[in-house]
Amino acid sequence: MFTVGAGVGGAVLLGAPGSASAAPELWSRPGTVGAPGVAGLHLQFGADASREVVVSWHTTAPVSRPRVLLGSPAGGLGLTVPADTTTYRDARSGTEVRVHHARLGSLRPDTEYVYAAVHDGAPPELGTVRTAPRGRAPFRFTSFGDQGTPTLGKQVNGTWVNDNLGSPAAGDVTAAVEAAAPLFHLVNGDLCYANLATDRVRTWSDWFNNNTRSARYRPWMPAAGNHENELGNGPIGYGAYQTYFSVPDSGADPELRGLWYAFTAGSVRVISLNNDDVAYQDGGNSYVHGYSGGAQRRWLEAELAASRSNPDIDWIVVCMHQVVVSTVDKANGADLGIRENWVPLFDRYGVDLVVCGHEHHYERSHPIRGQQPNDTRTPMPVDTRTDVVDTSRGTVHMVIGGGGTSVPSNHLFFSPARCRVITGVGAPDPNTGKRAPIYVLEDAPWSAVRDPDHSYGFAAFDVDPGKPGGTTSISVTYYAVSDPYGTATPVDHFTLTRPRGAR
Repeated sequence: MFTVGAGVGGAVLLGAPGSASAAPELWSRPGTVGAPGVAGLHLQFGADASREVVVSWHTTAPVSRPRVLLGSPAGGLGLTVPADTTTYRDARSGTEVRVHHARLGSLRPDTEYVYAAVHDGAPPELGTVRTAPRGRAPFRFTSFGDQGTPTLGKQVNGTWVNDNLGSPAAGDVTAAVEAAAPLFHLVNGDLCYANLATDRVRTWSDWFNNNTRSARYRPWMPAAGNHENELGNGPIGYGAYQTYFSVPDSGADPELRGLWYAFTAGSVRVISLNNDDVAYQDGGNSYVHGYSGGAQRRWLEAELAASRSNPDIDWIVVCMHQVVVSTVDKANGADLGIRENWVPLFDRYGVDLVVCGHEHHYERSHPIRGQQPNDTRTPMPVDTRTDVVDTSRGTVHMVIGGGGTSVPSNHLFFSPARCRVITGVGAPDPNTGKRAPIYVLEDAPWSAVRDPDHSYGFAAFDVDPGKPGGTTSISVTYYAVSDPYGTATPVDHFTLTRPRGAR
């Protein structure tokens, strides 16, 4: 592979033994008091996951020449790619955070790369990444939402406590995802709950420090949840989230950049949405319902139409936070705003799979297509088989909200299954400013599988491209995680199937 070692005069030399293709880079070793280190190293895919990767890290002090050295396991590090720096100032603490993004383009599909992230005066942080296959090929991705951090954020009466709804399980589930070795991981919103924390910047740092042990090796692709809404950070509260991640460009206005996006891996098109735009629930630090003025919906419809008409795309997977379905009591509930705005589009363009968080448990729906003509627009199941599901007939919704939060909801299931649907909100409370949800209770004919026994876990999706003229499938397994070593126990297994494209 590559070498990292001491060079002449206390410097550090990166290069490949015997490689003449590119001169190695030399930089000074930092002293006892030097530049800040490379913190929170993580990856994101570009719009074409077979050719584009972004390497990102953050500091709270300015640094010189942030850059990534890129190479191959056999050839070592040779190419230097400069990083662009974006910033935000946390409105609560006044701390300015600098996030450095190096965009690696023109990569080879389905290829392993090695890299080192570095800036002047700091030791390098190393990682690897594999680009997605181009065209139809097998691969795995994983998903969970609602994580928090396994760290303690403030003192109460002299005792340290976690103040962002995290728990030790937030570390356990990361270990389990890394053991599963997916090509990429989808984070279904509510990443670190910084908006609840005493120190929002430290909470983001703790989240990245926990997850860099996976996210430096495979892209963690996020959707913004309601707890990414931090009052004062950017025009609508997502300034921290928008700065930490450099996701594919959707053409949104600058203040909305990164809140919705899409990328292609193999024959799978992944679409990430921000549901606070359409959800009725008041769940963040500020009420931003309708913030895009319909821009996100227009983009989504165009994106779905293009994806479904693309002969190279078999699967459309939507990653978002708030849910269309849920059968627990005393939690958040399903949201009518999403049923009104997104579900008709999912039906019209044949979305195969929706992964969510928000509710802190695991459950999945039967394939649904169409809605009952009632006040809650109850989704209608098209089949009740639970082992093999034809998604060309309907969309499967999965709630995967057991990423580590300290307030799981798996013990709150209605029996028999029912659903509380938020149909609107009341007037703001004069003391808190929050708008209380208005609930309507409905039957849940769409409910397929629920897990009342396990609080934490993730789902793995293994894509099988199939053969021309036949079907393609995704084998889905939900794993419970219950120890600090990330031991994963299968709880639910089923297969999604649909006709394969003609090519």
